[in-house]
Amino acid sequence: MALLFGGLFFRMNRKSIIATAVILVILLGDQIFKIWVKTNMYLGQEYQILGNWFYIHFTENNGMAFGMEFAGEYGKLFLTLFRVLAVSGLLYYLIKIIREGAPTGFIISIAMIFSGAMGNIIDSVFYGVIFNDSYHQIASFFPESGGYSSLFHGRVVDMLYFPMYSGHYPDWFPFLGGDPFLFFRPVFNIADTSISLGVGLIVLFQNDHLSQKEVKKSEV
Repeated sequence: MALLFGGLFFRMNRKSIIATAVILVILLGDQIFKIWVKTNMYLGQEYQILGNWFYIHFTENNGMAFGMEFAGEYGKLFLTLFRVLAVSGLLYYLIKIIREGAPTGFIISIAMIFSGAMGNIIDSVFYGVIFNDSYHQIASFFPESGGYSSLFHGRVVDMLYFPMYSGHYPDWFPFLGGDPFLFFRPVFNIADTSISLGVGLIVLFQNDHLSQKEVKKSEV
């Protein structure tokens, strides 16, 4: 991973500077917010920010984005190691497209996905070692008694909660008719948001990316 990061900084040009800036801003913002939540709130605590539409609600998860779970201790280890390998490949791809002169928008999108994935990896790899648990207490940074888990078994910190609309499914709705409905239920973080926005930008502007690629090929 260190060698790949070195490749991003090697032969710095405008696009690599932009990609580096995007990664640093997202990673710093994500980690600063997570550390603040972890050291100022206990699990389940929340602050109302915007009426009933937006809360800072502290929760942790063992799995994937938006609070989805991956069962078991070995499942957690597998998921973390898989993330490390995947993000290494993503960084290699980012360096490759920068050197090939890919469109700036596409580079920014990949940088957003990379930094979001990296932000959650930091939680999974290190948080179990550097924090104690947050059950009914405020966690300490590097507690004397040790962390709540081992390396690669940390939990991802989530805090952004937007329960914008609540109601009930109509009676005619299959299987769920009459059951309560809440949008948007998942609790997530800045890293999850960065990944989602990066993927969304690629989907929205994929035709522009492809057309610019074709123009470059025709100029060769």
